[in-house]
Amino acid sequence: MSKTITLQEFIMDTQAEFPFVSGQLTRLLTDIGVAAKIVNHQVNRAGLAGILGEAGSQNSHDEAQQKLDVFADRTFMRILTAGKSVAGIGSEEQDQYVFCGDDGKSGKYIVMIDPLDGSSNVDVNVSIGTIFSIYRRVTPMGETLSDQDFLQAGTEQVVAGYVLYGSSTMLVYTTGSGVNGFTLDPAVGEFFLSHPKMQFPETGSIYSINDALLGQANEATQQFITGCREAIDNGFKARYIGSLVSDFHRNLIKGGIYLYPSTKDHPQGKLRLLYECAPLAFIALQAGGSAEDDHGSILEKVPSSLHERSPFYVGNIHLIQALRSCWMNNG
Repeated sequence: MSKTITLQEFIMDTQAEFPFVSGQLTRLLTDIGVAAKIVNHQVNRAGLAGILGEAGSQNSHDEAQQKLDVFADRTFMRILTAGKSVAGIGSEEQDQYVFCGDDGKSGKYIVMIDPLDGSSNVDVNVSIGTIFSIYRRVTPMGETLSDQDFLQAGTEQVVAGYVLYGSSTMLVYTTGSGVNGFTLDPAVGEFFLSHPKMQFPETGSIYSINDALLGQANEATQQFITGCREAIDNGFKARYIGSLVSDFHRNLIKGGIYLYPSTKDHPQGKLRLLYECAPLAFIALQAGGSAEDDHGSILEKVPSSLHERSPFYVGNIHLIQALRSCWMNNG
């Protein structure tokens, strides 16, 4: 490229491609970038700032909240509620959704966010991330939001993206017109377009699964992983970080499949449909990949609750198809 393009410039230059052009959506994407920079700064200095470890509280899933979880949640809440574009926010760290502004009557958009995915890995300096998605409100402007504004199928997403806090910090997102990645230059504090038009490679040779779960996993997943192991001599390899954003990002770059299956202990899966599965499924689709649960497309699932869980399989289409064949073989 003859010229480096900042995230702000890219958003402005491509806003005409949005299905529903809106200055509010442009502002909202910019606000997410600002919040990501603040969280990134704290993540990078966590050991010095005394915010490693548990916060002494639990989130809505009865999981111990890390201090950085709390900081990231408060940061995104503060910045997103300050603008006029957001009517309501659903956060993985909050029991209930939150109204913005005048009880959510004026903003056009709903934001669903996992403020700090993989935060249990912070203490050991493993890459973590933020996952977000944006929907248009269902209730008419001027009316109070309802559950249906937050419980929408993934097919209704206007934007989905993630921020990866790693050796470099990246913001990756899609508006339904391809996937683009931006890398933060800490010297100037700006995200620059570094990975335009991201696509899964035509073939993928990585499988990512928590091997400790395999004995409890469904038969289809066990059969698929056995096939992957038998193909190791043909270049297949296992790679699992244990941080969803990191595993997804690597497979998007290198080509592969990520599996968090239904198990005997968690027959409905463990990942959150609204905060993790649906956003990454939308990105995968726009990058030439696919994402499913045990029964079909993740994006078509209509959630029945704010913190609904789901099995999750995402990656290269040919690997998802191979997994689907295993499901058919097992009835």
